[in-house]
Amino acid sequence: MQTGLAAYVPICDAIALLFQPYAEVVLHELSSQSVVHIAGNFSKRELGEPSLLDEIGFDPRETTIGPYEKVNWDGRRIKSVSAVLTAQERPIGVLCINVDVSHFHGVIDALNALVHVSGGAQRHPLLFKEDWHERINEFVQHWTRSRGLLVTALSRDQKRQLVADLSKEGAFGGRNAAAYISRILGLARATVYNYLNQAAAAETGAPPDGGA
Repeated sequence: MQTGLAAYVPICDAIALLFQPYAEVVLHELSSQSVVHIAGNFSKRELGEPSLLDEIGFDPRETTIGPYEKVNWDGRRIKSVSAVLTAQERPIGVLCINVDVSHFHGVIDALNALVHVSGGAQRHPLLFKEDWHERINEFVQHWTRSRGLLVTALSRDQKRQLVADLSKEGAFGGRNAAAYISRILGLARATVYNYLNQAAAAETGAPPDGGA
């Protein structure tokens, strides 16, 4: 982590501590395009993962981005805001604050149902709208909801099918995507690759290299 960003680490920790367990703060380093610090981690991101800012046409001349809405790996709705950090008038990082608002959405839904009020908040453009983390999260939540399932309670066969369906959607094209999918499904990375091998063999009719 470059020196200029190190000063923001206590700020990240303080924000996450003040709003725990609802806030996660992620610090991105622009020079390496990677995650260099995470406080209050609930997204299952890891240090050193690519920030993917180069894939979304990110404009470092912006100062504050958001608020915008995202979805977490387990379906929780996240409200986020990002700030571009500078040193000597040069952008060096991005500090993202993610707040879990799923509980508040539940309260709002209950109140809306009670007074028969319809409608909802407009979805803001996403900073990471092309981020494969977001695409994987959206696909997993659609896949589980459409089957009346929870990602935290999938059986082995259901996880195998989900991995196969993710593969068909091209979800494994992102850097470190297999590692991310293995974490959110609670699988060893070798098991994910084994499921991919089985899915490929099923499509071609060839016997898989290994069992489950």
